[in-house]
Amino acid sequence: MQAYEFYTTAENGFIKIPDEYKKKIGKKIKVTIVNEEKSDIDWNTLFPPTIDTTIWKFNREEANER
Repeated sequence: MQAYEFYTTAENGFIKIPDEYKKKIGKKIKVTIVNEEKSDIDWNTLFPPTIDTTIWKFNREEANER
């Protein structure tokens, strides 16, 4: 197996294989796509960085007895 890496732009769901690789690759290939554009998901709203634990009472001794 031989690996080739190149950068390209997807257009309408198609990616262009550079001419220099077309003759080197066979018909059966494996494609891995890495999106280099910034994600528009705000991970801080999905996973808040802090959690207020003051509402819970925790007794370490009771927890260790179980």
